[in-house]
Amino acid sequence: MFRHFPSIRSAHTFPLDSLLSVAGLLGARVIHKDGQEVGRLVDLVCRWDQQQRYPLLSGILVKVGRRVVWIPANEIAHITFDAVNLKTARLDLRDFQPRSGEACLATDVLDHQLVDVEGARVVRAADLYITVSGGIRLVAVDVSYLSLLRRLLPRRWRKRPYARSVIDWSTIQSFGQASDGKSSLRLSATSRELQRLKPAELADLLEDLGRAQRQELLQVLPIEQAADALEEMQAEELESLLRESTPEAAASYLAKMEPDEAADALRDIDGEFRDQLIARLPKKASERVTAVLAHRETTAGGIMNSGMVIATKDETIKDIADRLRHGDKDESSTSGVVVVDGKGRFVDDLNFGDLFVASPNQKIESLVHKQPPEVVNPEDSLDTVADCLITNRQYSILVVDNNRHPLGRILADDIIDAFMPEDGRFHFPRIFS
Repeated sequence: MFRHFPSIRSAHTFPLDSLLSVAGLLGARVIHKDGQEVGRLVDLVCRWDQQQRYPLLSGILVKVGRRVVWIPANEIAHITFDAVNLKTARLDLRDFQPRSGEACLATDVLDHQLVDVEGARVVRAADLYITVSGGIRLVAVDVSYLSLLRRLLPRRWRKRPYARSVIDWSTIQSFGQASDGKSSLRLSATSRELQRLKPAELADLLEDLGRAQRQELLQVLPIEQAADALEEMQAEELESLLRESTPEAAASYLAKMEPDEAADALRDIDGEFRDQLIARLPKKASERVTAVLAHRETTAGGIMNSGMVIATKDETIKDIADRLRHGDKDESSTSGVVVVDGKGRFVDDLNFGDLFVASPNQKIESLVHKQPPEVVNPEDSLDTVADCLITNRQYSILVVDNNRHPLGRILADDIIDAFMPEDGRFHFPRIFS
């Protein structure tokens, strides 16, 4: 039995003697039922089906003379290391017309970048393995250097699988060509596994993928998850990705990002393109991002999140709960409620724990502390912000203007990110990319 690496959660294992190397099969003889050689195998074609964990073989491409012709899978009797044996001696040698959902394994998958969802990494297919047990299916991808080197040897040395660094296909997301000629991400039945990855893991995948592939990956992710992943990317990689995207797509990602993260991304972009992107943002997102961009990135205003939940002292707990339930998602993701007086000036900063234990009809005023937490001004240094955060012993700190009107909130992790150099952050190692 071959070992799945690193797909230990896979529900299947396959006997080693039932596996055939796709790289080893290329150039194999294709033989009639009567034993006559028809031609040589050029490629294998599989159909991607979201109901199937392992794509079924739909046919093969065979070089007959100077032509490359199509033979459907139902005309194949069996496949061995040495040859493809057909069921009949009479063939309808048709030209290959790719259909939606089909991919040529040697052309579209072998040597191409793949996403190993379970390992949260980008790999390159050094070889592919099909099984001839219970139907001819693509079941695994080999990512080892030895398999890559083995393909340089004569065919007799690359017939049998070298199954050491093998990943179960059920955890793979691959890239290929759709029937309309446009490149598309071919999702297997486990495509939902992409959505369970953490933003930092997705960010590392996006950084390792090529330009076309990462655009495809972004398109199949929910917009909120894509934005979360972009927030975790390195600055130069994020700038490149935004430039590669259409202005509409780039603006949609920025609109879903935290205002301080979106502002960081826009700071590294030249003025004309930055103005175009800001102009395409929804009004509220544009105002929030612009408010952060108005300050230097080494100040409190430059790293604040301008999305806040603001309440007056006369509102009830139920009023706030209703607003959070039906209001702006960015507001509901903050860590507390800012209490202001009738002139919009800062009074207190209540965490959600305070609201949780209060009764629905209780007024906000009854929860206000006699001694409010310390706040910072937008031009205060990051050192001042860090000191104030420690003094307050809270997870965030508010930024107010000279008239004590709330401008934004700084979370503890924003401070950590600001002090940590970009090259000191951990990123997954690149493999075959």
